[in-house]
Amino acid sequence: MASLQDQLLKAGLIDAKKAKQANKDKRKETNVARRSNEEKVDEIKQSAEQARLEKAERDRELNRQRDLELQQKAIAAQIKQLIENHRQSKGAGNGDVEYNFTHGKLIKKIRVSKTVQEQIIRGVLAVVKLGEGYELVPRIVADKIAQRDENAVVVANTKSTQQTDEDDPYKDYVIPDDLMW
Repeated sequence: MASLQDQLLKAGLIDAKKAKQANKDKRKETNVARRSNEEKVDEIKQSAEQARLEKAERDRELNRQRDLELQQKAIAAQIKQLIENHRQSKGAGNGDVEYNFTHGKLIKKIRVSKTVQEQIIRGVLAVVKLGEGYELVPRIVADKIAQRDENAVVVANTKSTQQTDEDDPYKDYVIPDDLMW
């Protein structure tokens, strides 16, 4: 099979003089390129390398996001397991009272026995959020939950060690810790 140049000559589309000139220019260009110290820049290779680097960066970002989501799911599962394993009884009976607390900007209430209410007020028990409801857990467990997610612990009272001032005219009047609304 003849080269493209030979085929074009036979068809009469180019003449012999133009074909020789094209060959001469091509040889001259390759010799100059070979002798010069400059490397020939290949735009296609550069764009392919750039695209490969961008894809690798996107993949790293997606992997980071996926790992973050998995870590958040694992923390949520740990919190749920801690709450379910250590939940305390709210007290069931006719003598239950409503314990009112705030969650964000909303006032919520749960029905608990009088002794459980006292334990919440003293800080022995804490109120935590589980799904759409609220559960009671010991303070130690609430601290472990708060390490993982502070928003899961709704009420965690601390024992107050306030000193009464000797000159205070209201020192004989006790301020209640929990007001019934």
